[in-house]
Amino acid sequence: QVQLVESGGGLVQAGGSLRLSCAASGGTFSSYTMGWFRQAPGKERDIVAARSWSGSNTYYADSVKGRFTISRDNGNTVNLQMNNLKPEDTAVYYCAARSGSNVYPAAYDYWGQGTQVTVSS
Repeated sequence: QVQLVESGGGLVQAGGSLRLSCAASGGTFSSYTMGWFRQAPGKERDIVAARSWSGSNTYYADSVKGRFTISRDNGNTVNLQMNNLKPEDTAVYYCAARSGSNVYPAAYDYWGQGTQVTVSS
């Protein structure tokens, strides 16, 4: 059974950085796409970034291009490096996984529990 566990959220001042991590287990991830989503209070959950397992394909929402980077370590951990954070980046961030290499917005099969990111002005 696929499990995704996020870590690394917290409180940071505007202009600061945070690194989120997602530990994936229970699946054969070489054929998966991993995504990061976020949901702010009163808003829908939106995709932030996605990456095919091999890294050959990536996707970033326009609002985070040039500031966020999605990557994977040598194991089953997918990271989201967030730089130059803004108050509007405040949200619960979720890790997600789906089969296939399509990194464009689509339905995801597996979700983590989420981690809170708060950016103060």
